[in-house]
Amino acid sequence: MINWHSKYHLHLSIVILWLFHGSAIIGISLGFSNWFIEKTPLNLTVSLLLFLFIYSLNSFKKIGAFLLFFSLGLFAEWLGVNYQLLFGSYYYGNNFGVKLDGVPYLIGIYWALLTFVTAAILDYTKWHRIVKIVLAALFMVFLDFVMEFSAPILDFWHFEGGMPKFENYFTWFLLGIIFQYILKQLKIEGNKLFCLNLYVAQLIFFLFAYFYF
Repeated sequence: MINWHSKYHLHLSIVILWLFHGSAIIGISLGFSNWFIEKTPLNLTVSLLLFLFIYSLNSFKKIGAFLLFFSLGLFAEWLGVNYQLLFGSYYYGNNFGVKLDGVPYLIGIYWALLTFVTAAILDYTKWHRIVKIVLAALFMVFLDFVMEFSAPILDFWHFEGGMPKFENYFTWFLLGIIFQYILKQLKIEGNKLFCLNLYVAQLIFFLFAYFYF
């Protein structure tokens, strides 16, 4: 059972999470889009730190899984950016942080983060684990789909022809299935409430960006 002290940290982390995302939405609405968009790496870093604090990556198994998803996600994106494999022809802009051979470190972190977060959300259900794996992977694809509309405007990434083709979403789904399967095999669980808030905050921000821009 979560004690009062832990509840306080959980609720405070959720408040900070919404404060950052809400501030970005309000700031962009008031005409300060460039300033807030350039702070995207900071927003993602804060989300990551809050996740690490609340989810409790307190075992070699959890840390190893996170690093595995980070590395595989980064490698998949490296193949995509440099060899046009898996996702199509695209490149990353300047608002996604420091890059390694054209690939931002943050996108590797995002792969790992999103894997853990979507898995935790499906743990709210009592469904069969295969259903959880598939739906969690679809949740990953859905957030990517929503992000694609505003990503070029936000200078996150740019696909040849404007929007990605089916292969991008198919690859996201396949990798999502693999990552989710590994997570379930390792029987890793985390804080569902924080993960739900993180996913919804990201979804609302990118839906806002889609309609605003």
